[in-house]
Amino acid sequence: MQVSRLLVQIVNFNLSIYRFLKIIEDIPRIWKRAYLYICVWYAINFAVSSFFEWKFVNPSSYIVWSGLFMFEALCIFIILIFLWSHWLSRFNASVQIGGHVAGLFLFFFINGTLNYYFTDYMDGLVYFDHWKEHMLELMSWDALRFYDQYIITAGVYYVIRYFQGLQRQEQEKSNLAIKNREMQISLLKSQINPHFLFNTLNSISTLVHTSKEQARKVITQLSDVFRYALDSHSGEMVKLSQEIQFIETYIQIQQVRFGERLRFVKDVDPACLTIEIPPMILQPLVENSVKYGIAPKEEGGTIALTVRRSGDVIFFEVKDDGLGTKAKKVMDGSSSGVGMVNTDQRLKSYFGPESGLRVRASEQGYAVSFYIQAKDVPLSNPILQPQPEQDRKTA
Repeated sequence: MQVSRLLVQIVNFNLSIYRFLKIIEDIPRIWKRAYLYICVWYAINFAVSSFFEWKFVNPSSYIVWSGLFMFEALCIFIILIFLWSHWLSRFNASVQIGGHVAGLFLFFFINGTLNYYFTDYMDGLVYFDHWKEHMLELMSWDALRFYDQYIITAGVYYVIRYFQGLQRQEQEKSNLAIKNREMQISLLKSQINPHFLFNTLNSISTLVHTSKEQARKVITQLSDVFRYALDSHSGEMVKLSQEIQFIETYIQIQQVRFGERLRFVKDVDPACLTIEIPPMILQPLVENSVKYGIAPKEEGGTIALTVRRSGDVIFFEVKDDGLGTKAKKVMDGSSSGVGMVNTDQRLKSYFGPESGLRVRASEQGYAVSFYIQAKDVPLSNPILQPQPEQDRKTA
């Protein structure tokens, strides 16, 4: 029975050692190195000061031992200061300052008491008045060596946290760039959807038998659409004139399928043609109008693109007179349902949260709009405010 208990105790002890070593292993290397460097620095300080005090002031052996014990206590306090600073870091600056002031006085009180024990107490000065007199003496110049131990350790903690924050920001930027690239790929897949390609190829197949010249023209237009889509994958901004040219090509291909049922008009301020916008930012809006507004409507309809400028604020709107709220299915951006979401996220990413999509629905059709504003230019311009009919922001 005793043997089994002994074995259980040995196993529990080994498990405790394993857990402790696991905790040590999980500590980031930078913190272990910082702790080691601080301990080595103070080991040198304690060794030098203890040697000179033993050699020239008091040749008693306890001077060396007291220096060793104070150094061991400091190594423990360094860990506690790191933990205290880490706990305080979750609060605001005023709470952290107050916490460190309290920690500084507590550190001085405990270290001063230990210093009293290893010096005066060992000499027989064991009464409270002796401790009080020793602590008052430490409140002079000698107190600085206790204060700087705390301040240096806390300072090292915040310096490491600062550089870790910089590294974290760089990592977040890198991750954001990767996610943006993935979004661009997803955007490309969602916007040039298979149904559009399939219907266009069917139209070309029909035109081959009726008008080869028209078929060649559609093939050229289709290649232009795909070339523009592939170029947009680079993430570079394009001029509005290029985007509108792409939209017109896209509409012309769709008109091959819908004929006179699909009409397109544009009202674009010439002063806006040279502004730069993300590529393929208007295509999902036009595609929605075609797919859910015009295509289901027997007599077809008109898609209107409006771009107006007022100062540094530019207003974009894609509007149709299709089925609107009478449609069986609401606008979703593409067959995969991510085109509008991607467009909204891209606009917010490039121009801020106020530039997200706004969708207005009525029985007369759908209207999707957004704003691009320069810095410090409010969106409260009455000229550019949308009409208040079922206005909602796209999530």
